[in-house]
Amino acid sequence: MRYAVIMAGGSGKRLWPHSRQNCPKQLLRLVEGKSLIEIAVERLDGIFETENIFVITNQEYADQVAEVLPQLPRENIVGEPIGRDTANAIALGAEILAGKDDDATMVVFTADHIIRPQESFVRSVNLAMTAAEAQPDALLTFGVRPSWPHTGLGYIECADEDTDGVYEVKSFREKPEHATARQYVESGRYFWNSGMFVWKVGAIRAAIKEFLPDSFDKLGPIAPAVAAGKDITKLLDQIYPTLEKISIDYAIMEKAAKVLMVDLGCEWIDLGSWPALEDVLKQDTHGNVVLAKNHVVMDSFRNVIVSSGEHMVSLLGIDDCIVIHSDDATLVCKKSDDQRLKELVAAIEKHYGDRFL
Repeated sequence: MRYAVIMAGGSGKRLWPHSRQNCPKQLLRLVEGKSLIEIAVERLDGIFETENIFVITNQEYADQVAEVLPQLPRENIVGEPIGRDTANAIALGAEILAGKDDDATMVVFTADHIIRPQESFVRSVNLAMTAAEAQPDALLTFGVRPSWPHTGLGYIECADEDTDGVYEVKSFREKPEHATARQYVESGRYFWNSGMFVWKVGAIRAAIKEFLPDSFDKLGPIAPAVAAGKDITKLLDQIYPTLEKISIDYAIMEKAAKVLMVDLGCEWIDLGSWPALEDVLKQDTHGNVVLAKNHVVMDSFRNVIVSSGEHMVSLLGIDDCIVIHSDDATLVCKKSDDQRLKELVAAIEKHYGDRFL
């Protein structure tokens, strides 16, 4: 059987002050009145049976996720008691699926992307699943052909030739400087790293056992517990604090012997920062993106403006800025500083604790 696992555990600090500990970015209704997790699940319609879609999220807001996804069985919403990065979220998902079907094909998605058009997405996912089933010892990832030298994303270097749309991966590269990113784009051999994957559950479990044996051993009781129909919450409470925090790229993908890639072939927008809304939402005649019921914008260009409730937000003579208002906090910064929001949130926590987090 084919299964989808959606990773939805990030807090989204670069979308502060709307993204908070009790309302992470995947629950924000920023696009067409829908949350990102709702859009992520809708995107899978027609590819997977509903009962075969799982969400790995934070235990703290698992109930909120379940509320916005009533079509999924409640036991398919799995809460991590503490964040331990993507390697362990994926390892957990693999053990859950192994407890249900040890021959499962596992596709890992994220909950903070806008991907369009749908037809191209479906075609690429089906191609990748077919390739994983034909080569059950391989680990596959999705790459996005870069449209500009993005310095906030990782890159995948591929062989020049593809085989029926599937490329051999030569290396993974971390977030580059601008000059290096430009070289990557111009070469035509580098793709943005989407953070989405496809493999047989046996292949990823074997890789975790080889490269992350501590996590493999500690998460070992999950599969038999799932097979027996038991609640795994208490098990996770015991296991998770002891796991090493590490990403799937560092732990597995950069070390595995056989890694392949499928070109996603879609517009792929990482909605992890406020400027990304410019690629998703309609702009006014001055290039402003505005999500606010009451607003007046005069002689201001290329801004991102978001305000909740009835609050009036007004701009005069302001260009290339981010202006975000929430019930208890307001953010104003240059768009060019959006990657520093994590620093700002850390400073807020230092001075005020978790009051505004």
